[in-house]
Amino acid sequence: MSFIKVLMPVKTSVYSLHQYNDLLFVGQRSGELSIFDLSKQAVTANFQAHEKPVFDIAVIPEKQEFLTAGEDGTVGVWSLTDLSLLYRIRVSADTVRAIALSPDHRQAAFGCKDGNIRIYQLTDYSLLHILEQHTLPVTSVQYSPDGKYLISGGRDAQLNFWSTPDYQLQHTIPAHLFSVYGIAFHPTLPYFATVSQDKSIKLWGSDDLKLYKILSIEKNTHGHTHSINKLIWSEDGKYLITTGDDKLVMVWEWDL
Repeated sequence: MSFIKVLMPVKTSVYSLHQYNDLLFVGQRSGELSIFDLSKQAVTANFQAHEKPVFDIAVIPEKQEFLTAGEDGTVGVWSLTDLSLLYRIRVSADTVRAIALSPDHRQAAFGCKDGNIRIYQLTDYSLLHILEQHTLPVTSVQYSPDGKYLISGGRDAQLNFWSTPDYQLQHTIPAHLFSVYGIAFHPTLPYFATVSQDKSIKLWGSDDLKLYKILSIEKNTHGHTHSINKLIWSEDGKYLITTGDDKLVMVWEWDL
């Protein structure tokens, strides 16, 4: 848990990070995308991916492609081998905030600022569904590990649960007080965590959708003092790592 080194300089704020094997993809506010090779400890690519900020990144290993979502309302489809732009899809008239890939990597869900979730087929990038339930921008999307449902979180503070493959709304939970900025499933156990602008972390059962724990300074536990924007589980599931506008990274040990 100690500082090791500065990896790379960036010209503008970092809006998104994604690791695939030894490659770290870095999306910036300027719309630039940088790729840092962790094995070579060097930046191997830097290019303008979007006209506006890059909000999310996802890799599709089977197709040797990766996706970038931007504030310009487009999704870029890029070659993982030579980094060329293969397609640029106009997904929305406004920001595409979040990407989620189904576990079988056949479909992608894009959470958009217009309050809709758009489902695309990854074989040919055709539009399959538009999910209209959130009343404000969609800020997070995540498929369950078994692929049976998709969860979406929005600025309306709601969590919506959509069955797959028909994408019918099954449940709606008023999960937080403000925007739901992140959803992450535990790697081995039937739980998922959510983080929010309301400064709280919540732990839910992925089978029963029951709320099991709240971590928040307003609930007299340790916690963030400002909006929590990102979360990730350690690979072994022992730790949950969160970060937010208070400029802190917090490491939580699993103890349900």
